[in-house]
Amino acid sequence: MDQYPAPSIEPGPTDHDLMGLALAEAEAAAEAGEAPIGAVVAVNGRVVARRHNEREGTGDPTAHAEVLALRDAATAVGSWRLDDATLVVTLEPCPMCAGAAWAARVGRVVWGAANEEAGAAGSLYHLGADPRLNHEFAVVPGVRADEGAALLTRFFADRR
Repeated sequence: MDQYPAPSIEPGPTDHDLMGLALAEAEAAAEAGEAPIGAVVAVNGRVVARRHNEREGTGDPTAHAEVLALRDAATAVGSWRLDDATLVVTLEPCPMCAGAAWAARVGRVVWGAANEEAGAAGSLYHLGADPRLNHEFAVVPGVRADEGAALLTRFFADRR
């Protein structure tokens, strides 16, 4: 009987790794004069979308990093249902972005810095844990929070 070695399985990126990609997007946003917020969508460990805020450049109030990344992810996988997706964002999603994650049926949201002014994934509200809605998603808060907060602090301090 032949013996076959078990296939080696490469581990997928960790939340820490994915947040690194989101932080790179946030830095690109700052360089473009946008609020430094970045988002990444991974499906089954594979990055399918990376975006940053584009509100200033597009004049579109909905051009938040999360919304743009979710749109790109839906296109990449060929479905609006992103059940197996993880949305990783440098700042806790606002109500619109948490709503977009809910509408896309994401499985998880990972965020960095808390959004104490408009957080809707644990700080002020928790849209992903409202049993009155027809979908809930898991949340992992505070991943590389200091780095995301530092980008925001630096960006807004430079503008004052």
